[in-house]
Amino acid sequence: MKTTLDELQAFVAVVDAGSITAASEVLGLTISATSRTLGRLEEKLQTTLLRRTTRRLELTEEGSTFLHHARAILASVDEAEEQMAARRLHPAGRLRVDASTPFTLHVLVPLLDGFRARYPKVELELNSNEGIVDLIEKRTDVAFRIGTLKDSTLHARPVGTSRIRVLASPAYLERHGAPADPGQFGQHTLLGFTQPETLNDWPLRDTDGNTLRIRPTIASSSGETLRHMALAGLGIVCLSDFMTGDDRRQGRLVPLFPRQTLDVRQAINAVYYRNTALASRITAFVDHVVDALGKRPFDE
Repeated sequence: MKTTLDELQAFVAVVDAGSITAASEVLGLTISATSRTLGRLEEKLQTTLLRRTTRRLELTEEGSTFLHHARAILASVDEAEEQMAARRLHPAGRLRVDASTPFTLHVLVPLLDGFRARYPKVELELNSNEGIVDLIEKRTDVAFRIGTLKDSTLHARPVGTSRIRVLASPAYLERHGAPADPGQFGQHTLLGFTQPETLNDWPLRDTDGNTLRIRPTIASSSGETLRHMALAGLGIVCLSDFMTGDDRRQGRLVPLFPRQTLDVRQAINAVYYRNTALASRITAFVDHVVDALGKRPFDE
């Protein structure tokens, strides 16, 4: 479209005000600037919209037809801006959220009822992926990622941190005994991740004083699967607090080596693309998650 909104506004203002001088006052422009804008519009359209006399301006037949379209366009733009303003105050529309299965189940799902009560017009779509997904390819608005971010094209908002601990069920410890120190892990079943290998770095020191990297006896790509195996008494596991809080509070999983455990915390970020305007529904959802987690830390 060659015609600009400024030109349409000037044309309509001149018609409504009855003169270029009066329209200039309404638009906050000089008389010459308004006259030039109107002339530029007629030049682009290659037609005369207004006949100018010493006493008044009169619409031509083409000007009358164009005026109808100009008013419709400006009204449509005003309506669109009003709807966007309303969405900022009352977020609406579909919101696609991506997170790992454990984070979705243990963090997001318990918060959905409160979010829906506050923002009933937001249509939530939750997708769970254990690995990192392409936000654009998957048409994802916002993703929650655990650990160090590597994608520089993403904008990140910190949500919190979650400590990792070595855990086992009372049933496992009763059958196999608790290891006296990490050096006895070779005598036990260790539950770990298939990938990435860094998730098998446990917050303990090995004999050389380095962070202990274990070799899983049973491995899975899913932290939730490992949690269920640990609850079933199948072995010793290292998981993040955000998914084991209730298990620890109710005694279903018991921390091992509490005094030797290093304070290692995983960063949790809400991410979205830098070149995408952050819609109010995304802001509202992330704010809701951050506020809720601030009132109940993972490691309480």
